[in-house]
Amino acid sequence: MLELDSTDLSAFEAAYQAAQKSLAEGGIPIGAALARDGVVIAGGHNERVQNADPIAHGEMSALRAAGRQKSYRDATLYTTLAPCAMCAGTIIQFKIPRVVVGEARTFDGELELLRSRGVDVVVLDDQRCVDMMGRFQDAHPELWAEDIAE
Repeated sequence: MLELDSTDLSAFEAAYQAAQKSLAEGGIPIGAALARDGVVIAGGHNERVQNADPIAHGEMSALRAAGRQKSYRDATLYTTLAPCAMCAGTIIQFKIPRVVVGEARTFDGELELLRSRGVDVVVLDDQRCVDMMGRFQDAHPELWAEDIAE
C-alpha cells in the first residue's frame, strides 16, 4: 500500500468502514468518503441493493450525503473501489481534483478517464479491499453483474 499521511489514512478508513457497513446490510461492499482540509465532510456506501436504486453507488451516496456544496475543487474523494463510468462522470462534472482508490484489481473502472481529465488518482492497492470485493464477487456474481451492468 502506498504511504499516505494521517489525514488520508483517516479519510480512507471512513470509506472502508462504510463499505463494511454496506456488506453487513446485505449490500455491495463499496464505500466512499469526501474530505476537505483534512476533515471528512460526508461518507456513503453502495445502497443499490438496500434501496433498489440503480444509481446509489458508494461515491454517489457520499456526494448526496455532502449535500449542496459551493465547490468541490478543494475536496478529495476516497473510495474503496475504482469508480465506474457514472461515478467518474460525476467526479469530472463537479471538478473533484483528487481521488484515492482502495483497489482497482477486481474492477478497474474509469481511472484513465479521470486521469485524462486532470484528476489526480492515487491507487492504494489495499489488500483488505481486494479481499472484500473478491469474496463478494465470488459469493454474489449476479449482484455484482447488476451493479456494473453486465
